[in-house]
Amino acid sequence: MNWREFWNGDHAIYVNARHKALHYDRIARDIVALLPGGAVVALDHGAGEALAADAVARHCASLALYDAAPTVQAKLAQRFAGDARIRVLDDAALAGLDDASLDVVVVNSLLQYLTREEFAALLDFWRAKLKTGGRLVVGDVIPPDVGPVDDVKALMRFALEGGFVVAAATGLVKTFFSPYRKLRQSLPLTTYAEADMLALIAAHGFSPQRADKNIGHNQARMTFVATRG
Repeated sequence: MNWREFWNGDHAIYVNARHKALHYDRIARDIVALLPGGAVVALDHGAGEALAADAVARHCASLALYDAAPTVQAKLAQRFAGDARIRVLDDAALAGLDDASLDVVVVNSLLQYLTREEFAALLDFWRAKLKTGGRLVVGDVIPPDVGPVDDVKALMRFALEGGFVVAAATGLVKTFFSPYRKLRQSLPLTTYAEADMLALIAAHGFSPQRADKNIGHNQARMTFVATRG
C-alpha cells in the first residue's frame, strides 16, 4: 500500500464526527485568513474531504478542489454539486487548467506524503498555473524534529478545546494498531527544515516566507506563503 491507496480506502484518522468537523472548520478559517483580498480564483490541491470548503468559497470568485484519491473526488463532487462557486477536479481537469489562470493555490497537509522530487515537480506546475504575483500557500509542513509524540500532544490539546477527549484517547489506541501507523513506519513522512523549504520554493520562482501560524491545530508544523515571480 502507498499513501494514495491509503487515502482512497476506508480509514479512521478522525476519532469521531465531531473531530472531523472541527478539523475541517479550523482549516477553512485558517485558509480564509491567508487569502488575499478581492474575489480570487483559487485551487485547493490535496483538499481531502474539505467539509467546510463552502466557507472558503464565500471569499472566492471560484474555488477548485482536487484530491488524488478517486473516492475522495467522488465525495467532493457529491457534497458540492449544488454550489456554483465550487468545481471538483479529476486528474485530467487539473492538468487542463489554463496557465496563469489562478490567483491562489492552497496546499495543506500534502507534502509529507510526497517525495521531494514530486514536490519539486508540483512547484513548477503551480507556478505555471498561477498568475504573476499569485499566492502559493503551503501548510502543515513537518519539520525533521517533530514526530508522532508531538502529533499526539497537538491532538489532545485540540480534543480538550473541542470536547472530544475521551474519543481522542480511544482513537489513539486504535491508531496504534491501524494500517496508518504501519504505513507511516514503512513509508516515513517527508520532512523539511524551514531553511530548506524556503530555499526550495525560491528555487522554483517564488518569493516565500514562513507564516506566523500553521494551518490547522498542530502548531509544531509550519505554513509558508509565497508569491509567484
